[in-house]
Amino acid sequence: MNTQLHHESLPPAMRDAVDEFGLHLARVDNRSGHTVRAYVGDVVSLLGHAARHGCTTPAELDVALLRGWLAALLVAGAARSSQARRAAAARTFTAWAHRAGLCPTDPGARLASPRGHRALPSVLRADQAAQLVVAPDPSQATRTAVPAEAIAARDRAVLELLYATGVRVSELCGLDRADVDAGRRVVRVLGKGAKERAVPYGIPAQRALDGWLNEGRPRLAAPGSGDALFIGVRGGRVQQTVVRRIVAGAARAAGLPHTSPHDLRHSAATHLLDGGADLRAVQDLLGHSSLSSTQIYTHVSTERLRAAFNQAHPRA
Repeated sequence: MNTQLHHESLPPAMRDAVDEFGLHLARVDNRSGHTVRAYVGDVVSLLGHAARHGCTTPAELDVALLRGWLAALLVAGAARSSQARRAAAARTFTAWAHRAGLCPTDPGARLASPRGHRALPSVLRADQAAQLVVAPDPSQATRTAVPAEAIAARDRAVLELLYATGVRVSELCGLDRADVDAGRRVVRVLGKGAKERAVPYGIPAQRALDGWLNEGRPRLAAPGSGDALFIGVRGGRVQQTVVRRIVAGAARAAGLPHTSPHDLRHSAATHLLDGGADLRAVQDLLGHSSLSSTQIYTHVSTERLRAAFNQAHPRA
């Protein structure tokens, strides 16, 4: 769907409403740019569906229209997992429109969220994660004029910190040197919704950070580096695409399946629970707003225990 073209074709009252909704998500709710784009795209699709059924303002939305929009998308081949997000976007929009006086009622309050199959996340074993974090991909360094040792030090620190803390790749890229408290081995993370949390990390990650900050970073630093903790080969703040390449390259070097930064986050959470960590403590460490987001890792641990039982128990 070309969101811009569909946006321009909406009736004026609907076009104005979706513009105000996008500003509200970004400025008031502090939603990420990715979430704002996704929700605005979904609402443009919803309002386009309503316009094709004769509506010209948000006030004419009702639950039947919302359900009809989701059903039409499903018939067109939309994934059930995407349907759940679209329903959430619709409910968020109608709740906002009702509060803003654009809708006399909130039809989204009666809209159930479609349930899709939720696949268990990809998780490395603890020994595989240990292999990965000590195997940064040397190929990145050989393609640049930057000293290979500096690149390797950065990549090692990136891998160690991702696995030690379970932070999101966007959170890692946003870290500044001032966010690292080496004395307490704690990193201050700004997560979704501009919520701040403190996440501890271990001695291996501290050693990797020391090597990067003392030996590697000074060799890559440039006037535009600012206080960014991790920087790229040109001295600017490291980009998420670079971090993804670092993780994927390290997995290849270690002979492991394709691995993403989010896979390391899943692995960190699962290994914490396997080691006896409290579920709510893991929720706080990961920055999940809801405990239900964290509970999927208990299913992962159960599956791992079941596999170990089936392999080792004489009466499995």
